[in-house]
Amino acid sequence: MQSYTIGQAARLLGVSPDTARRWADAGRVATHRDDSGRRLIDGRDLAAFSIEIAQGGDSGDDDASYTSARNAFPGIVTAVKLGDVAAQVEIQAGPHRLVSLLTREAVEELGLEVGMQATARVKSTNVHVDRI
Repeated sequence: MQSYTIGQAARLLGVSPDTARRWADAGRVATHRDDSGRRLIDGRDLAAFSIEIAQGGDSGDDDASYTSARNAFPGIVTAVKLGDVAAQVEIQAGPHRLVSLLTREAVEELGLEVGMQATARVKSTNVHVDRI
């Protein structure tokens, strides 16, 4: 399972690294240390936490702005639902929850699973998912 540094988690959650660090210090999201002593957050834990703060509206940064540069929404995969032919992928990008319907084959080729970083790219009414 992919893990994220405090800085990476902050970027995905749309907050400052200090805010993400305070949340970790307060026990709001579980962390562990790697061999070099860096604090990491497991992807599944970060995915669950991103949904929690998005639903509660708690961004932690009152002055944070959320923008979409060229309609790209970097975030974390929070759900993958596979059908026989089609699939549904949900990405939490800061306060934004994006849902993409794509083929099962595309999801399998990208190796998408909950807790991974991904970028939703939006053009008109289509959402394309890029694996990071």
